[in-house]
Amino acid sequence: MIATSARLLRLVSLLSSRPTWSNAELARQLNVTERTVRRDIDRLRELGYGVESVPGPGGGYRFGAGNRMPPLNLDDDEVFAVAVALREAAHGAALGADPAALSALLKLRQILPARMARRLAGLDDTVEHTARCETPRASADVLLMLASVCRASERTTLTYRDMHGATTVRCVDPHRLVYTGVHWYFVARDVERTAWRTFRADRVVEVESTGQAVDLSDAPDAAQMVSDTITRTGYPFFARVRLPLSYDDARRLVAPIVATHEPDGPDRTVISIGGSDPDQLAGYLLSLRTPLEVLSPDSVREALLARLDALYRGNKEGRAETDGQR
Repeated sequence: MIATSARLLRLVSLLSSRPTWSNAELARQLNVTERTVRRDIDRLRELGYGVESVPGPGGGYRFGAGNRMPPLNLDDDEVFAVAVALREAAHGAALGADPAALSALLKLRQILPARMARRLAGLDDTVEHTARCETPRASADVLLMLASVCRASERTTLTYRDMHGATTVRCVDPHRLVYTGVHWYFVARDVERTAWRTFRADRVVEVESTGQAVDLSDAPDAAQMVSDTITRTGYPFFARVRLPLSYDDARRLVAPIVATHEPDGPDRTVISIGGSDPDQLAGYLLSLRTPLEVLSPDSVREALLARLDALYRGNKEGRAETDGQR
C-alpha cells in the first residue's frame, strides 16, 4: 500500500510537469507495466484528479481542466516558494482588499513540517523590503494569529497599543480582518464593554486564544464598520469635495472604505474624506486626476491651489531656463 501511494504521488508529479505523457513513457518513469499505469490513472480519477486520455498511436494521458481541484504534490522547495509568495501577498496586500492570500497562508502554515515552518519563520529576521509606504505594517505572524482566532471564533486575549502608545489588555471575541488598502483592521467584540470595536492590526502586540468558543450571531458587517470608523473618526482632518461624477462612478474612483459618498444630482457626488493634514489631502485629491471642487475647509482649497501654483511655476521656470540655453 505504501509503495502504491508513493507511486501515485509520483504519477501526479509527472503529469503536472508537462502537457502530455504516453502510457509507455509513464511506465518507464515509474518502472512499472503499462497495465499498472492504466490502473493507477483510474485510481487518480476516483480521487478527483481530472486525467484525460490522449488519442493517437500508443495513447497517453494529460491533466484536463476540471471543476474540482485535486490535492497538490509539492517538494520542499516548491512548498517554500508557495509559502513565501502567499506571505508576501498577504503581508503586502498584493491582492488588494481580498484576504484570500492570508487565508491560504494560514491553512498552509498549519500543515507545514517543522523544518519548513522554521525556514519560513527565518524570513522575518533575514529579509527586508524597500519602503512601500510611510504607514506602519502589521507583522505576518500577528496577521496569521488574528486570522486563526477569527476562523476558530475563539475568545481571545489581545494586548493592544493605542495611537498614544498606551498598552492595554482586552478580552475580545474575534470576527473578521479587513484590509483598507493602507492598514489591516481587526474587528472584534470587546467583552468588558459589550460593544463591537475595530483595532489596527499593526498596533496589536500579542494575541492569545483562550480556546473558548463564542457565539457571533450579532456580528456586524465588518467592512462597513471599518469604513464608518475611518471616515468619521480615523483621521484628525476632514474635507468635503464635489466630484463631477455619478454616485457609482465616484465610488469606483474613491472607494467607500476611504470616504463617504452623497449623491448631488445625477452627475455629481459629494465625498467626505479624511487625512492627516490639509497638504496631505490636497496631494491625494490631485492624484485622483479628475476635476473637483473643494467645498470645505478653506485650508484644503488653499493647499490644493498652492500645490498647483508650485507645479505651474516650477515647469514655467524650467522651460524658460531650457529656452535660454538654446
